[in-house]
Amino acid sequence: MTAAGGRPAAAQPGPATPGDSTAPDAWHLLKTARELTEPELRKAVDRLAEPVRSVAGYHFGWSDERGRPADGGGGKGVRAALVLAAAQALGAAAEEAVAPAAAVELVHNFSVVHDDLMDGDRVRRGRRTAWSLFGPTQAVLTGDALLAVAVDTLAHRFPRRSAEAVQELSGALLALVAGQGADLAFETRADVGLEECLDMAAGKTASLLAASCALGALAAGAGAERVDALRQFGRHLGLAFQLVDDLLGVWGDTAVTGKPVGADLRSRKKSLPVVAALRSGTPAGDRLAALYLRTDPLSDAEIRTATRLIEEAGGRRWAQEEAERQRTAALNRLATADATPAGAHALTALADLVTRREL
Repeated sequence: MTAAGGRPAAAQPGPATPGDSTAPDAWHLLKTARELTEPELRKAVDRLAEPVRSVAGYHFGWSDERGRPADGGGGKGVRAALVLAAAQALGAAAEEAVAPAAAVELVHNFSVVHDDLMDGDRVRRGRRTAWSLFGPTQAVLTGDALLAVAVDTLAHRFPRRSAEAVQELSGALLALVAGQGADLAFETRADVGLEECLDMAAGKTASLLAASCALGALAAGAGAERVDALRQFGRHLGLAFQLVDDLLGVWGDTAVTGKPVGADLRSRKKSLPVVAALRSGTPAGDRLAALYLRTDPLSDAEIRTATRLIEEAGGRRWAQEEAERQRTAALNRLATADATPAGAHALTALADLVTRREL
């Protein structure tokens, strides 16, 4: 059996849960990363002026909409965990990489705050988004402030190779902005190709994961070849991450994703499974295209129909196979980084966690 695009079928990525063989290591890495980076994140946010400081605190899940202490709502901290794990994999102590780990989390959250506004998303991680609660203006300012303190944290709290580190992060930011711009442009185009959709994902998502791994390598004092090996590991992992995220956007459980069912389809997002289906040349793909070309809102029944058509056209299968292919490519690059066995195991565990989430 073949998938959309003609690639042979591969094993479907399975879920990663705390009970899996590699997952306990990954969940421990995430927990450790949060414990190490949260104090640095709070220091950065505390430097911001009100009301931006309170909006940022809400977004991170540290407070509720009235500024009262809260526990929850924040992300997993995957990017910070990758920075710390990459540094340790090349022989550094995790503490040496805390500043770049915090910096990439600040950049990620800058992009999330702005992304929610641009996409009109009102719910993230089971809570109202910052813009929907505090207004678009405060969301824009908060995102800008998080970006500013991210660069400042990297420049002043990471004196070792700070120039290289800022250059690495700046390159990722330029790619991220280009990818986000392409994602928004795709919404009004009917001719989006699969390769350009993958290029968009490489910028919007994979660029920051690539930078996270490269920054960890820089914290360990690694040479250019090992830094690039981990950068490419992160890039392929980021593509796999986005593919799985797009799958969850169509077939995920709201209790797991924190987003309403069918939100991506309702806004006619050109996510990777959707584009694979639209470009499949199948009757189901043609019917999906007709739904996507309409200008009036899709009903709940039509959302269910679109979900079924994506699967019938091979979009789901292709995305699952491509996620597995990108994961394998990531691990192949990791094998060239001369990481410690324990470090390679830790990075593999994180790769499994983010690419084999419950669908």
